[in-house]
Amino acid sequence: MLVNHKRRVVVTGLGAITPIGLSVDEFWGSMMCGKSGVAPISYFDAADYASKIAAEVKNFDPYNFMDKKAARRMDIFTQFAVAATDMALNDAGLINGNVDPTRVGVVYGSGIGGMWTYHYQSETFFKTGNPRYISPLFVPMMIPDIAAGTISIRYGYKGPNYATTSACATSAHSISDSYMLIQRGDADIIITGGTESAICPMALGGFNAMRALSTRNDQPEKASCPFDAKRDGFVMGEGAGTLVLEEYEHARRRGAPIYAEILGMGLTADAYHITAPAPGGEGAVRSMRLCMRESGVKPQEIGYINAHGTSTQYNDKSETEAIKTVFEQHAYDVLISSTKSMIGHLLGAAGAVESIATILAITKSIVPPTINYETPDPDCDLNYVPNEPIKRDIRYAISNAFGFGGHNSSILFGKLSQ
Repeated sequence: MLVNHKRRVVVTGLGAITPIGLSVDEFWGSMMCGKSGVAPISYFDAADYASKIAAEVKNFDPYNFMDKKAARRMDIFTQFAVAATDMALNDAGLINGNVDPTRVGVVYGSGIGGMWTYHYQSETFFKTGNPRYISPLFVPMMIPDIAAGTISIRYGYKGPNYATTSACATSAHSISDSYMLIQRGDADIIITGGTESAICPMALGGFNAMRALSTRNDQPEKASCPFDAKRDGFVMGEGAGTLVLEEYEHARRRGAPIYAEILGMGLTADAYHITAPAPGGEGAVRSMRLCMRESGVKPQEIGYINAHGTSTQYNDKSETEAIKTVFEQHAYDVLISSTKSMIGHLLGAAGAVESIATILAITKSIVPPTINYETPDPDCDLNYVPNEPIKRDIRYAISNAFGFGGHNSSILFGKLSQ
């Protein structure tokens, strides 16, 4: 069904698995309390690593969402995706919904994929030296697109189906692609988001080798401190976030709950460096401007920015510079926060989970805090909602996600207007 005009896209369902909550409500409640999900790593002995801390998902039971046979055939990142999606579909009233499955798609990303599967299978191979001991499920469990494929198979959705992989911008790209697919008439509903479970020896070792991680091992709950002068690196996190995106008239006809509307998105590249942001956040400047240009929303109308805010020296400084460039004097009035201060960096799942936080800030008229903000940095001098949530009527908000490789995404969410 091709259309000659852009269709409106709304958010009708949310689901989340995070280090501070195994549901959207628990996640939101923990953020309002300023709870940190960072602790010493429990999955393996990290004694020899410079960074020994992470934001692990606690008490997750896959059998609440699938049987044992299905769970054994999924890496943890796929289990997280299925769990978050199950919640989002229930929230949207789609579990038993009367919808055309050929008009429902799944665009769901992972930055790394099945790292634990790779770890276990490599361990088996190097221990035995015999390739016959490699599981026939090794590749299907490891590849990043298998979360999208599994969701499609599980629920019978036959519309557009694929994964995005763009490092820390992965699930923001998933949402942006889904938005465009619905706009142009390729689907009426897209299940979208991202998932990650990479707190394993090789991934931790790799990020440590880059000196990208915080080594504040003596105070893990304070280690993720975006925009603070004492920030020393990001903290690895894990989890999944699922959003149900839907064409507005389709959602209205079936009486679906509507959280917010996606009004614009901006996608750019730095074309500068594999890990460092462009000077002045030049790519981020363009992505934020593009999402506002598409929406018609003016800079002074933006009430909240959910920042990429990684707690690294370069990102936080350049993102602050980018916001100042785009918003000029309004940069000092707009509320900015980094939920990574509480959940760590969820890598490929970050954009989706942070989009959920952005949407809830709009619907609940309260902005989550940046915890651990204690020592102001002269280079980061905006209002980062330090340590306590702020009540504020938010009509328009932007969620930023930037990734290694110079990928930039900005998504503009707004209250539904008739």
